[in-house]
Amino acid sequence: MKQIFKGTVALVLGGISISSYADQASANLGPRPLFVVNNMDEGPLKTSLLSCSEGPFHRSDFSIGHRGAAMQFPEHTKESYLAAIQMGAGIVECDVTFTKDKQLVCRHSQSDLHTTTDVLAHPELAQKCTIPFTPANLETGEDAKAECRTSDFTLAEFQTLKGKMDGANPKATSVEEYMDGTAGWRTDLYSQSGTLMTHAQSAELFKAHGVKVTPELKSATVEMPFNGFTQAMYAQKLVDELKAAGFEPEDTYLQSFNLDDVKYWLKAAPEFGKQAVYLDDRVYDPSKFSASAENMKELSDVGVKIIAPPLFALVELNDSNEIVASNYAKLAKAAGIDMIAWTLERSGPLDQGGGWYYQSVKQAINNDGDMMTVLDVLAKDVGVLGVFSDWPATVTYYANCMEKQT
Repeated sequence: MKQIFKGTVALVLGGISISSYADQASANLGPRPLFVVNNMDEGPLKTSLLSCSEGPFHRSDFSIGHRGAAMQFPEHTKESYLAAIQMGAGIVECDVTFTKDKQLVCRHSQSDLHTTTDVLAHPELAQKCTIPFTPANLETGEDAKAECRTSDFTLAEFQTLKGKMDGANPKATSVEEYMDGTAGWRTDLYSQSGTLMTHAQSAELFKAHGVKVTPELKSATVEMPFNGFTQAMYAQKLVDELKAAGFEPEDTYLQSFNLDDVKYWLKAAPEFGKQAVYLDDRVYDPSKFSASAENMKELSDVGVKIIAPPLFALVELNDSNEIVASNYAKLAKAAGIDMIAWTLERSGPLDQGGGWYYQSVKQAINNDGDMMTVLDVLAKDVGVLGVFSDWPATVTYYANCMEKQT
């Protein structure tokens, strides 16, 4: 059995080891994890999790901050990252793209500044957007449009922006209305101070706080090479900035949806590439992809050791309508491939079946507490290395509680 995370205390669940590190920083989880646990259906798992309500809690590598703590804080901002770290995320993610002058910055997409920042509130910058804001036409029903890319701006211009909660109002007739699109279960309370970060700044922040990193190399919207900036140069620059920040390969989980990026790291930076994560979007369309021993072996044969699909690919329902490990998960494990799941706490209230992330088990999802049941299956039956969450405290709570009960 392979031990993934080192620490003074470890819990082995299925094929993983979860460490809370008794000698590491404590975590402040706030009220939400217990709210979720109290929302669970009655049963042994709920009883077990309630027994941990008094803590104490510590940082866990099983808990991965997805874009920081993006349920409440503007994603990929300093504030979001710090909140994730405080909530005990042992690993934090910077999605990486690049600016007009080829500097790496933390954004989920090269083309999301219009929904994740206040760029449209800066007229002198908004006019530089690939598609400047166009109001909705209420007579024809045409939605409002805008597209602002990081590659539309220099790093200096990018750094004048503030992060906001991701969202837009497609029926807006003004910039102000367009920017007012935050989902009701999130909040704009912290959007006035969303400090954007370069990838290098995020790496420096994470190193200073002693957490591991999982940067994702995002697919470019612009055609590559971009002004002489090739895909290989892009992938290598990411590694170089991590090295400059002092990160060791064992503390780094490079990610990409592009298998060629993973292959590049395996060849050009093998010490980092051996722990690179292939984000498996093949599962998006079941009419075109079905997991098999053969296609899992193909990944293993090229050197892929870790895959990360959306969580619906890792769980399914058995004949008794119970949530269990999926065939995909079993095949990956049989091929010797480890797994990471995404994304918890990104679906809003789960009373209607949980939406896209829970589509394979929606018939068993009817309250927020059900995410703990899914999390328990991912940990014990699937044996994931860790779980991305928009509110890492929930995963940290689970990991700490399971550790205490060994």
